[in-house]
Amino acid sequence: MMNTHDRVHSRRALLKTGGLFAGALMIPGAVSAGMRDRARRGTPENLVPHDFFDTPHAPAPRPMMAAPAQPHAISAPGVNPRLLQRAMAALERHGDRIAQRDRIAVADFSAGSSEPRFHLINLESGRTVSKLVAHGSGSDPSHTGYLQRFSNTDGSNASCEGAFVAADYYVGKHGRSQRLIGLDRTNDNALSRAIVVHAAWYANPEMIRQRGMLGRSQGCFAVGESELAEVFERLGPGRMIYAAKV
Repeated sequence: MMNTHDRVHSRRALLKTGGLFAGALMIPGAVSAGMRDRARRGTPENLVPHDFFDTPHAPAPRPMMAAPAQPHAISAPGVNPRLLQRAMAALERHGDRIAQRDRIAVADFSAGSSEPRFHLINLESGRTVSKLVAHGSGSDPSHTGYLQRFSNTDGSNASCEGAFVAADYYVGKHGRSQRLIGLDRTNDNALSRAIVVHAAWYANPEMIRQRGMLGRSQGCFAVGESELAEVFERLGPGRMIYAAKV
């Protein structure tokens, strides 16, 4: 006879076996076609996914998108913002052709010659010093004090528009002068036309008191005789002059 302990053990075993058998009956589809095929060949089916024990791979990093270039924002007191924007665009456009990029000069030929319209701008601090400057007689034939037109033509005696790079100093018929190289199609004859920065008596402030405007050059950036040294010091070789009318 079985004792009580043996009967309890047998019942538990029977219940366990019955539960497994019932579970198999409830999921007849769990045996796959692959398993039946492997069973016929005597090869047991591996129910563990093939890459279960592989080291998980981190997702490939997405390429970093370059941040859009931010325009160099600067405020220069007394300078037309639209003209300054155009000058800064020219500075970027001409790239390494302009060796020194800490300061620029902007000639605002929208203003009359009686106004300080030659702006020497420190791009790091925004500090601006503005001087009188004459325009060419061919740009203002009737001598109104306002520039009427630009020209890049030799013999026109007109001012020309665009970006220049200040080059070397020399002493010529106007005394100490600085050569300019035109960087745009609108002023690329500047060097051959001898368009330079120089001092002239007709660009002195006394002319405004006497005639209400400055005299005219032959297309050069003529400044007052007492102002030339400071202009040279603030401009210097390798920096840009931008001249336009907006």
